Amino acid sequence: MKFVENAAGRRVPEEVNGRRETPFQGVGKFRPEGTKAKPPIRTCADYPADGNKVVGSLEEALRKCGLEDGMTISTHHHLRNGDELTEKIFDAAHSLGVKDLRWFPSASFPCHANLVSRLEDGTIHHIEGSMNGPLGGYASEGKMRGMGVLRSHGGRYQAVQDGEVHIDVAVIAAPTADPFGDAHGLEGDAACGLLGFALADSEYADRVIVVTDNLVPFPCVPWQIQGNNVDYVVHVDSLGDASKIVSGTTQITRSPDRLLIARYVAQFIEDAGIMKEGFSFQAGAGGTSLAFAIYLKERMKAAGVKARFVRGGSNKYLVEMLEEGLTDYILDGQTFDLDGVRSMRENPRHVNTSPFTSYNYHGKGAFASMVDAVVLGATEVDVNFNANVVTHSDGYLLHGIGGWQNCLASGCTILAIPSFRDRIPVLVEDVTTLVGPGETIDVIVTERGAAINPRRQDLLDATNNSSVPIRTIESLFEETRAICGTPEPPALDRDTPIAAIKWVDGTILDAAYKAVGA
Repeated sequence: MKFVENAAGRRVPEEVNGRRETPFQGVGKFRPEGTKAKPPIRTCADYPADGNKVVGSLEEALRKCGLEDGMTISTHHHLRNGDELTEKIFDAAHSLGVKDLRWFPSASFPCHANLVSRLEDGTIHHIEGSMNGPLGGYASEGKMRGMGVLRSHGGRYQAVQDGEVHIDVAVIAAPTADPFGDAHGLEGDAACGLLGFALADSEYADRVIVVTDNLVPFPCVPWQIQGNNVDYVVHVDSLGDASKIVSGTTQITRSPDRLLIARYVAQFIEDAGIMKEGFSFQAGAGGTSLAFAIYLKERMKAAGVKARFVRGGSNKYLVEMLEEGLTDYILDGQTFDLDGVRSMRENPRHVNTSPFTSYNYHGKGAFASMVDAVVLGATEVDVNFNANVVTHSDGYLLHGIGGWQNCLASGCTILAIPSFRDRIPVLVEDVTTLVGPGETIDVIVTERGAAINPRRQDLLDATNNSSVPIRTIESLFEETRAICGTPEPPALDRDTPIAAIKWVDGTILDAAYKAVGA
């Protein structure tokens, strides 16, 4: 395999799964050429005049789609760890005798661990999507026949739109659908809120199958997936375990250190002048991010400040802000709990969005750069503010990128992280895997204080008198090293990449490598 050094100084493969790739050229440097992908033209003459596209089984639908060896099947992850459909898809493909499929999920979860057997029996050739848990471990041990490709949510849409990934068959899990194929995620036993991650699949795939466990008479409104893009509809007993699709409650961290980090982040946003009338923010659904949202809400109420919009992943705390009049809108990319699903169903100001509107870098702008502040996590951050979210200190690939990369376009990107976890440093000299270039990350907030990227003199000036301890990234790193010591670098075979890490523009930013001795 041939390698080339990219603009970030990372050694990356020239080809991935036989396709020549463009190495990362720098933030904002790459300019795409050409036209968008062209989905095939269809005709009403080939579809039922009464609109009924229901077929008897998933296997029948795949057969009617002409599934063959080497094709690409796509799925979405709104069902999260409750998804039982994806395993059934590849069981059906196996029954049809189809081999060497490329699986193109918007994300995978531990519930997909059984798909290791489909990698081993040749049904699936490789995965181009986040590989969380067991699937990531399988890839890291060099067992997957092809290279994985990790993209952000926006990068996935971009890859389909630009023709980098051609989807032969898209299978869309729909909590509610009608026989024509119109679908949404607002109702039904598997209600998950929205279906935005399946939008590109429905628009660009050669064939589209909607699978639902809640078939309703036409019209299914509001349709998040349009039946005009759908070939077949399959009615099943269950899409999965609803208790694992959304949680009844979302847990705020109880860790004193994490709560301190959350408090520091809220204080920093106020002291920096970001929290002002009409501002916007985004935070994740982790325990620290939830605590931050509560602390920020208190400060907003005390200051009489209202946000114009907040970006979701939504949860009950953002819903409370909407219902209490602290924000005009939630622009939601994924609903994380039952309150979020209810709010989207009932409140027209809780708006479902997609990776196209929110994150696609090859569009005429995206919502991500219009957010004033975003609060994210990371597995590692180094002294140059570079960050990693896909591998751990041992080099194993255990997480996906999600919308994390896309959020780095915000006005102020804050990584809220502990300085170490289980005596393993999070602040390191050089990240194992580069997922976010340091120039896109503005502030690191730890339990020991905050470090501001020297590029952001405006933030340094604004927080000169902040009650948050403002420190250099070097001093935080040295203090962490004094506590934890210098860990051994991960044992990796740097000549055997197991997954390419794409930047938001489709270029290769870095690669994850095979674990030595695995």
